[in-house]
Amino acid sequence: MKIFKRILLGLLILVVLAALGGWFFVNNLRKGALPDYNAPAVVPGIQNEVTVYRDAHAIPHIYAQTEADLYRAVGFVMAQDRLWQMDLLRRVTTGRLSEIFGADLVETDLLMRSLRITEKSEQLLNNMEPPVLAALESFAAGVNHYLQKYPLPPEFKILGYHPEPWLPVHSVNLIGYMSWDLNMSWDLEVLLQKLKEKVGDEKFSEILPDLAKHPTAVFPGFTAPAVPTEKTLLSANSKLQELGIEVFSGSNNWAVSGQKSITGQPLLANDMHLGFNAPGIWFQMHQVVEGKLNVTGVAVPGQPFIIVGHNDSVAWGMTNVMVDDMDFYEEELNADTTRYLVDGDWRDLILKKEAIAVKGGDTVWSTLRFTHRGPIVNRQQHYEKPFLSMRWIGNDQSNEIRSVYLLNHAQNWSDFREAVKTFIAISQNIVYADRAGNIGLQTCAGVPLRKGNPAGILPGTTSTFDWTGTVPFEELPFEFNPERGYVSSANNKTAPDSYPYYISYWFTPPHRIDRIREMLEATEKLGAEDFRQMHNDVKSKLAEKMLPLFFAALDTAGGLDQTGQAALAELKNWNGELTRESKGASVFEVLFRKTQENLIRDDLDTALFKELMKNKTLLENLLMNVLANPASLWPDVAGTARTESFADLVVLSFQETVDELSGRLGHDPQTWQWQKLHTLTLKHPLGTVALLDRVMRFNRGPFDVPGSYHTVCPFAYSYLNLYHSNHGASQRHIFDLSDWDASQTVIPTGNSGNPASPFYGDQTSLFLEGRYHDDPFSAGQVKSASKFVMKITGEPVPKNRSRR
Repeated sequence: MKIFKRILLGLLILVVLAALGGWFFVNNLRKGALPDYNAPAVVPGIQNEVTVYRDAHAIPHIYAQTEADLYRAVGFVMAQDRLWQMDLLRRVTTGRLSEIFGADLVETDLLMRSLRITEKSEQLLNNMEPPVLAALESFAAGVNHYLQKYPLPPEFKILGYHPEPWLPVHSVNLIGYMSWDLNMSWDLEVLLQKLKEKVGDEKFSEILPDLAKHPTAVFPGFTAPAVPTEKTLLSANSKLQELGIEVFSGSNNWAVSGQKSITGQPLLANDMHLGFNAPGIWFQMHQVVEGKLNVTGVAVPGQPFIIVGHNDSVAWGMTNVMVDDMDFYEEELNADTTRYLVDGDWRDLILKKEAIAVKGGDTVWSTLRFTHRGPIVNRQQHYEKPFLSMRWIGNDQSNEIRSVYLLNHAQNWSDFREAVKTFIAISQNIVYADRAGNIGLQTCAGVPLRKGNPAGILPGTTSTFDWTGTVPFEELPFEFNPERGYVSSANNKTAPDSYPYYISYWFTPPHRIDRIREMLEATEKLGAEDFRQMHNDVKSKLAEKMLPLFFAALDTAGGLDQTGQAALAELKNWNGELTRESKGASVFEVLFRKTQENLIRDDLDTALFKELMKNKTLLENLLMNVLANPASLWPDVAGTARTESFADLVVLSFQETVDELSGRLGHDPQTWQWQKLHTLTLKHPLGTVALLDRVMRFNRGPFDVPGSYHTVCPFAYSYLNLYHSNHGASQRHIFDLSDWDASQTVIPTGNSGNPASPFYGDQTSLFLEGRYHDDPFSAGQVKSASKFVMKITGEPVPKNRSRR
């Protein structure tokens, strides 16, 4: 008995020791890399002491005496909080995800290598202006000191690898990453070709957007010099979405002048709509070189400059122009696929053999092929034949790194325009305001000069359809101090129909911009509180347009059961605001989706149906065209004896809406609150592994959210992952040019990328509640708000020893 008790006691001790060991292991894994924000640091190369103040959200305010010291400190500080995210973005741009994630990412790596991002970055570095190059080198040195001397974030330990040294080229590569991420055509133009082959010319013509039905332009009165015009008519990329490292293309920005501001000075607002992930895409920081630079805002992890923000003189914010910056060409290759035909001559393809290292597997070898236009992309597009090459603006010369460096230093409108003229591969409408009282808006974009139908696949056997350049910067739309007293953009049509250059078909329908301008014009003078309400506005102009059409169909239909009648009553009593508590919002969102589904379902096979349902812009433009054409063939359901109308589709869709909501939320429409369907989870790339997520708390949520993709406050979702919001405002800024310290901001997550940090998700509740935090700028306010202070010095100089 004593022996048995001793054995049990020994086993118990072993279990306790194992549990303690496991706890210590997990705790060290989670918290071992948390930085001490008060601990002094020695960073080789720092010449004069740098002070880093961090506020209640651990946002760093870095004070240095020289730019070299500043950017070295920026690299060190950014690595403290976002080192693994920086390495992940580096791996995206260089096509090296398979090394850490395995064989599922091979096709994505091949796609990214075909973009030749690093090749362009190296060319840029060879011609980079000396101050910009020096800043990138200092930043890299700061990052490298951190990754060599300090504990690494938990993701490195989980995935079992050590990061390589950071190089300036890795920062420049982020230009290619953002350019690719914001392109409009990769998922569209090959899909359009498939749709044309499937539905025929008459139906296909209604899929293409009719820009005459987009009446609201960013620059409604802009004119440019007359030029000749011509009439124009999932894949490896999806893995980036799954990892949370593909972002999105929507955004809002606006500014009012002193004549429309209660302060008598401009106010500027911006919210860039990107993917909801943890950590988020932006790192908040404030950089000061006393007497030379004072700039605050958000930076992309991996590069040192403020992308959107303000300095002591000017403020700026960005929205995507939605440029059609990609074309596909049908190429004729010879028998051994080493040459291609252009203008009667056979040209050699550029062949590049790639070795993809795969975690836990054999190295994958593949040969990439390039024409003078770009890569052959059939494999990445899952398109068998004919061979397709891709021409993409991201391969053209641009210098956004130079642009943001100069933006950080700009003092006036002239400086601003000089800075942004090299914003080419990443096309943006950039809003501007300055302390002198000026406001403006400038399109900064590489708009290709081309012939032919840019929405179709072009013949590659002739050079006729090759790009001949881009629209000169001087002829791109802009506004400066318009009489109306405000400027605004929301991914809507850039210029009026009289503008002589083709920019895009793929503009967002004007629901958000119409609502923004409605609110701007409703009040004679606006203040920061008005801007906060605008950022959080969930009233839908889309619903305002569609509800009368829905009611016209449903009021004459009859045959509704008790639940259907109650659901219709909720819709009729709804005020068009997609609040969390609204029942009418639930009915509208489901009904609108069902109507689009029923419009296309019988014309497409399952694969094409899913592809088209992923693209809300195409779907909504199709619907707009159908509504304007009573003779449209789309509403008629194939295989039935009668000819169905759009009203018939609405009646069918409403019954399906009632069935879906009853199945999800019960048969009483009083319980159909939008918040029960519409949720947000902030997901980490490793949070897909349930055990890891439980241990590490990578993901945060779900949280109930208001709004939709068509409201100014956007919580967008995919029709293939219903109601789970995956895109929206990645930051909200309100810049008060009468008092920079009165500016406010918020991001959806927090500034730290370490899930064990209290600053990993400390801004989430503010963001979800439509609140902000202060954005201190003056030295006095920064010091007053600081909760942590870190001193960074260089290596001590060794004392001279006397010789004996």
